[in-house]
Amino acid sequence: MIRTHRMDVDVDGSPRAYGPDGFKTLDVPQDAHSQRRPNAPIVGYMTDHGKPVVQGPSDPAPGYYVSQTTFEDDSLPERDPRRYVDATKINYVVLGDEARRRGARIGDFVAVYSKLHRACVFGIVADAGNPSGDEGSLHLLQSLGYGFHDGRNESVEESDIFVRFYPRSNPDDVFFRQQSKLDAFARKQGISCDFSDVAASKKTLKR
Repeated sequence: MIRTHRMDVDVDGSPRAYGPDGFKTLDVPQDAHSQRRPNAPIVGYMTDHGKPVVQGPSDPAPGYYVSQTTFEDDSLPERDPRRYVDATKINYVVLGDEARRRGARIGDFVAVYSKLHRACVFGIVADAGNPSGDEGSLHLLQSLGYGFHDGRNESVEESDIFVRFYPRSNPDDVFFRQQSKLDAFARKQGISCDFSDVAASKKTLKR
């Protein structure tokens, strides 16, 4: 189990995550760069020869950029926004270096607990690009009880969130579009939301 130092809101994969000036987006363009560094490569949305790939009239959000996640539905074309995990609909976390060392991989199930709100939810590991792993989808943070609305400068700044990883728990890389189906699948896999040891502890756990 890993206790995060903080948890930033990740909106990648949402059809309305990023777009041109004048569009009401969930995040600002600079946050689409790796580790949110201005000069780092763009990882939050798809580009073609340096230009953003824009959604067409038959896509979920025409005119917005095609936002990507590392976990994908391989049955759909790369430019289809539905290929990626929607941060506004699915609980997901980012794969950090520590979790990777412990055997976690993209697509695995997780259980995530907020000590502040005494809430636990199921999710998956759906994105990468931040070595700390201290990022979770907008839907995840909302499901845990945080009143966030987008990815613009919103984060849990305390060490409040615990993530239990289940390595190799999704060997077939089952893709989810509805949280209810993810929850049902996680329960069948034996993923536990029992964080009673954390809830009872008054001491700070080490990562």
